[in-house]
Amino acid sequence: MVNIWFTADFHLDHSNILRYCNRPFPNVEDMNQGILGQINSWVKTNDILYFLGDFCMGSEARAVEFRRQIYCKTIFALPGNHDKQVRKLTQEFRWLNNLSEISIGTQRIVLCHYAMRVWNHSSHGAWHLYGHSHGRLPDVPSSCSMDVGVDTHNFCPWHFEEIESRMGAKVLLGQ
Repeated sequence: MVNIWFTADFHLDHSNILRYCNRPFPNVEDMNQGILGQINSWVKTNDILYFLGDFCMGSEARAVEFRRQIYCKTIFALPGNHDKQVRKLTQEFRWLNNLSEISIGTQRIVLCHYAMRVWNHSSHGAWHLYGHSHGRLPDVPSSCSMDVGVDTHNFCPWHFEEIESRMGAKVLLGQ
């Protein structure tokens, strides 16, 4: 069975993110390997990963090097505000637009690097998944939106079923 995963905000090679987000790594190299290790321990070669922006800092060559360390073959990516070089990697990622709508089974999902208060079909059960905020935005229990960045999940990706469970709880609270 193919598993579907979501994540954002690796910020590989971004030394200042250690301080900005109080990440528990002694240095950027340990952070890089810690995040890549977590991804590879959960997301398998034939799974699908949706990456919602801010992959890494630095050169295009360094971004390719990081991408090739991830076992998953199919990564759909949305660009983040730090992905200037990463956007050029058309062979390494299957790119989506800045704002994308997907369906998994019957579940509509709106993907964006940035959080939104409303989105297409939000009043009809569509979810909104985002990154960028590093878990700093307060959760709205009645809103089917969620920050899927690594800072919200112990540097692990979110499995579709985990998100489905959380969204189900939100719907129950909002009724």
